[in-house]
Amino acid sequence: MSSSVQLAAKALRTSLLLGAIVTLAIALVGGSVGFSLVGPIGIWSALVGSAMAFVFMGITAGSILIGQKVSGGSIASGLFFGVVLGAWLLKFVLFLVVAFTIRNSDLFDTVIAFSCVISAVLGALVSDVIAISRARVPIVDMV
Repeated sequence: MSSSVQLAAKALRTSLLLGAIVTLAIALVGGSVGFSLVGPIGIWSALVGSAMAFVFMGITAGSILIGQKVSGGSIASGLFFGVVLGAWLLKFVLFLVVAFTIRNSDLFDTVIAFSCVISAVLGALVSDVIAISRARVPIVDMV
């Protein structure tokens, strides 16, 4: 029988897969809407916005998985929180760099990129809820 840590890791991997599917759909829809509104710039804006949201989602899930491995499966460990906090700081810096780059660039439409980011984040939240609610992770392990 699988331990609760292994089941939680499986739920995170399922969440990443569902999030990738949702993000791809948003990139396709956003790219077509963007192309119809502003041309090729709209496609690139939708792709960058969707990719940015997926990378952030991947950093979150990846940091939790790495934190579980490093801490030996104990989420009460300082190592676990260190890995997750380090990933959060990385995401914060990365978001600022991408946001300022897109804002000052003529190659992207900020409204389309922002709309795709928000849509992909909402889709990722829904995929997280679906994956976690179907995971059936026990609260305690049976010894």
